[in-house]
Amino acid sequence: MSGSGQHFLQIPGPSQVPQRILGAMGLQVIDHRGPEFQKLGHEVLEGCRFAFKTSGPVLIYPASGTGAWEAAIVNTLSPGDRVLMVETGHFATLWCRMATRLGLEIEFIPGDWRHGVDASEIEARLAEDRAQRFKAVMVVHNETSTGVTSDVAAVRRAIDAAGHPALLMVDTISSLGSIDYRHEAWGVDVTVSCSQKGLMLPPGLGFNAVSEKALAASRANAMRRSYWDWQEMLGPNASGFFPYTPATNLLYGLREALRLLREEGLDNAFARHRRLAAATRAAVTAWGLEILCLDPTQYSPVLTAVLMPDGHDADAFRRVVLERFDMSLGAGLAKLQGRVFRIGHLGACNALTLMGALAGVELGLAAAGVPHRAGGLAAALAVLKEADAEGRAAEREDSSHAA
Repeated sequence: MSGSGQHFLQIPGPSQVPQRILGAMGLQVIDHRGPEFQKLGHEVLEGCRFAFKTSGPVLIYPASGTGAWEAAIVNTLSPGDRVLMVETGHFATLWCRMATRLGLEIEFIPGDWRHGVDASEIEARLAEDRAQRFKAVMVVHNETSTGVTSDVAAVRRAIDAAGHPALLMVDTISSLGSIDYRHEAWGVDVTVSCSQKGLMLPPGLGFNAVSEKALAASRANAMRRSYWDWQEMLGPNASGFFPYTPATNLLYGLREALRLLREEGLDNAFARHRRLAAATRAAVTAWGLEILCLDPTQYSPVLTAVLMPDGHDADAFRRVVLERFDMSLGAGLAKLQGRVFRIGHLGACNALTLMGALAGVELGLAAAGVPHRAGGLAAALAVLKEADAEGRAAEREDSSHAA
């Protein structure tokens, strides 16, 4: 039944790549030591500061988010350092595993994969650490495996309330460009991200936004590194260059992605993601299915993870949707495998794209014999209509004030 037409990629990353970005990436490779590249380098490095909301440096690596995780660790911490982390889901667990392999001592606050970070628990653990052995607090902003967003500003307040000097390190791999994030205002020391989600690029670029405190740590820590060394990167970056052959065509795409975000406006992009997420949750509720995230204040604007009814396998449902309707939905990861499917509504997604995706989900539920109620599409449409009416009313009010 899938036949012709566009494939719907509704996983929570990689997200669809807009045609403008694909076109930009098709430009010819240039001399990465020449003046044309220097201009490109300056533009993308400055644009990244805009995306992370920081006046400090942002380092760009030819890497996945996993590489950016490693760069954050090896530049700031030493083997044997004690780190506080929180089990919010699969990706927090993977970052913890990496930290352990790199010789860090981890205190991992357990979680149920249905809630975000509890800032009060972080404050309590740090307050008990009178010897100040914790060198860093590492959290995931938006847990891609669960559809739960944590309050990073609250984590910073907790660290400050405990009077603790630990670095704050945050994974924004699925939130940058999609959810309000403020590296500098929230006092984050290292922010980790990558290219293939809110930035609407293919995989291949990893980012570290860093504070002065983090840079000072990088000059004093004892972890060995070469490729990931911030100091090696920062020198050439000051002139718009990189210490090794860069991923030029991805940087072309990054420049275009940052232009798209500037044109829309970050706050408008964040509001769009919130609208699409609200419409998705309305559909899921109308279908009589359960959202994995249990705290409405922590609902993710990037994706919605949906629990399958007892006796029904999420992977079998996803297979039906792919084969019958040519749409990819996100799988349940690790202990959620087969129990949830994830609807991505991030990046270049808009209201019409979302409605097509939700129609595919509803068709798939029927085709796979998954118990559900009718009315999901109508519920989502009502949310989008209301948001559109509110937006037009706000525009009229702005126009009257301007007049």
